[in-house]
Amino acid sequence: MTSTELFARACQVIPGGVNSPVRAFNAVGGNPVFMTSGKGATLTTADGDELTDYCGSWGPLILGHTRAEVVAAVTDAASKGMTFGACTASEVDLAEFLCVHVPGMDKVRLVSSGTEAVMTALRVARGCTGRNAIVKFEGCYHGHSDSLLVSAGSGVLTGGMASSAGVAEATAADTFVVPYNDIDAVNSLLDARGAEIAAIIVEPVAGNMGLVQPAPGFLQGLRDATNKCGALLIFDEVITGFRLAATTYGAQCGVEPDLTCLGKIIGGGMPIGGVGGKGHIMDKLAPLGPVYQAGTLSGNPVAVAAGLTTLRLLEQENPYPEMARLGKKLADAVNAAATSAGVAMHVAQLGGAFTPFFTNPPVTNLTDAKRCDTDAHGRFFHGMLQRGVYLPPSQFEVGFVSAVHTDADIDRFIEAASAALAG
Repeated sequence: MTSTELFARACQVIPGGVNSPVRAFNAVGGNPVFMTSGKGATLTTADGDELTDYCGSWGPLILGHTRAEVVAAVTDAASKGMTFGACTASEVDLAEFLCVHVPGMDKVRLVSSGTEAVMTALRVARGCTGRNAIVKFEGCYHGHSDSLLVSAGSGVLTGGMASSAGVAEATAADTFVVPYNDIDAVNSLLDARGAEIAAIIVEPVAGNMGLVQPAPGFLQGLRDATNKCGALLIFDEVITGFRLAATTYGAQCGVEPDLTCLGKIIGGGMPIGGVGGKGHIMDKLAPLGPVYQAGTLSGNPVAVAAGLTTLRLLEQENPYPEMARLGKKLADAVNAAATSAGVAMHVAQLGGAFTPFFTNPPVTNLTDAKRCDTDAHGRFFHGMLQRGVYLPPSQFEVGFVSAVHTDADIDRFIEAASAALAG
């Protein structure tokens, strides 16, 4: 069946025809493309088209689709048991790997999604401090838990919603929101309300209003501010964890949070999440401490096998310098093409991560991101799709160069982008 036929069927039995809103193409127009298979950097659609993939399942597939070693590890694990609801050696192996590779992570609790990791981190912070309030940043998306669907990014931003129906006012009242990269606003808030704050949570590199890098001193400023008021600092590294190096962005920039949330890459394409930090904080979790968290599929052996194999391959092969080179090549060439075409667009890039912002630079926060011409982005998205390139279907998401993209892939991207921008 074609994508159009499948979407018509899906709309009869799935809300909006999709199981995650950002897949719906509402932000770019048209109907979603249905995928049937992937290999390396290539997707095959239900319509029989082949597309070069720069979405990478929204980040997890840093090694590309169906990497042989990862598939073999998943097959082997599944053949021994899909789930036990009991302890396994492999979850210990993954936890040990993460604690070795993330400075300041003495212990880690594995869960089943990034959203669940963040929910757990906030509960731990409240349990540790005895406080209720959380500080987050405009445009940063931390999953769909109630207290964080306030001025969020990702699909909430794409849908034009400032928050979400179904979030209780009392829950939202415990969340303070400040502009990303504005340390003065953070300090002003903490001077007034610091004794109420359990934690500040931030994407150290924002990835859900498009790729927005932290200003110099911003993350260290958050560390200093939380130390001063007695709150915990939480880095949401669901996107950035193991994306730019075989560690977290916090480790790379030298700012150590109290808790780090992980997901995506640490599952190698399978559902997983994790939250880790100093032992005395993590020991607040049950069964040692009073903060309860549990999950039937936490530490699932199939997901752990995929994730651990992926992480070991990343450590052994170190594809990060090459991904960064290709990412810069892509950004520089497309920026030049936009200038030549007279289009107000620039590609923000860090390592292998990038966002084509349809506005003039810089984009340093949500206000800047909202200047983007989303209609122009939609036209660009479809222009690229028609030329065999699959990008995230939203202006406010991040695209990825994977370890299996080549110079030839990037050259085709640049050619397609130049044609799409020229109209």
